[in-house]
Amino acid sequence: MSSPLDLDQLQTFCAIADCGSFTEAARRVHKTQSAVSMQIKRLEERLGQELFLRDGRTVVLTNEGEALYSRARRMLRLNAEIVDLFSDEDLAGSIRFGVPDDYAVRLLPVILSGFQRTHPRIMVEVSCQPSEELLDGMTRGRYDLIVFTQGTHQEFGELFRTERMFWVASHGGRALATDPLPLACGGPSCCWRGNATDVLNRANRDYRVAYTSSNATAIASAVLADLAVGFLPESALQPGMRVISEEKGLPRLQDAQIAIMRASHAYGGIYDALATHIVAAMGNLEGHEQQAEAAE
Repeated sequence: MSSPLDLDQLQTFCAIADCGSFTEAARRVHKTQSAVSMQIKRLEERLGQELFLRDGRTVVLTNEGEALYSRARRMLRLNAEIVDLFSDEDLAGSIRFGVPDDYAVRLLPVILSGFQRTHPRIMVEVSCQPSEELLDGMTRGRYDLIVFTQGTHQEFGELFRTERMFWVASHGGRALATDPLPLACGGPSCCWRGNATDVLNRANRDYRVAYTSSNATAIASAVLADLAVGFLPESALQPGMRVISEEKGLPRLQDAQIAIMRASHAYGGIYDALATHIVAAMGNLEGHEQQAEAAE
């Protein structure tokens, strides 16, 4: 009978895969670089396969490494669940949490204030950034857990909510009647911008990008000031915004997918506590969508 795999080796393996560096992985798992290299050597010998391709300072997974990675993640998660099942310790510690600034004004106070009341010994360090920057930060080891709005476009994003996207304008403003239609949106890499321009092109609706910013508050300000028309998911709508119906000539947008992504170490314990709280808190927004529909 084959001996079981070493979870510590799998943790190190996943850390290297996450950041693409033996040096950075050693820092994350609190080991020397030589110890990390030895762990991977033993894991490769145990499996009889090469798991990484090394090209200078760059490290990428082989096909065999890719096959192991998703399974190693599942084993680490199951291990954390078993440890939690038999643990009677109070949850305590710190979490580096990233959330898109699209949701910061409306959701962040509600989510975190409720979490701090129920888990006073868990400190959450929050960073509000666009989803693209949060995903990059996860690779660089800056976060333990992030919420992002590209959902299943990322392999290890845990999709937990799908929301309708709305065109929005200022109440009583004239931007909607302007030709070409002025848009306030994120940069060229923003997935929402790509969807909005695609549907406008298919509908042969003239438009111009009038206001570009990676800051969601700045974009919302441009909409509320009647400088442009914008687009937001239901949970990011703000007071003073007018939701525009399809009868006004703007085509329907693709739904927004909202997901959680964890670092490979962020399973069980305090991380599950925060992830569970976020999913539950955003699940309680169901009634707000009807309010948005009624505002059209």
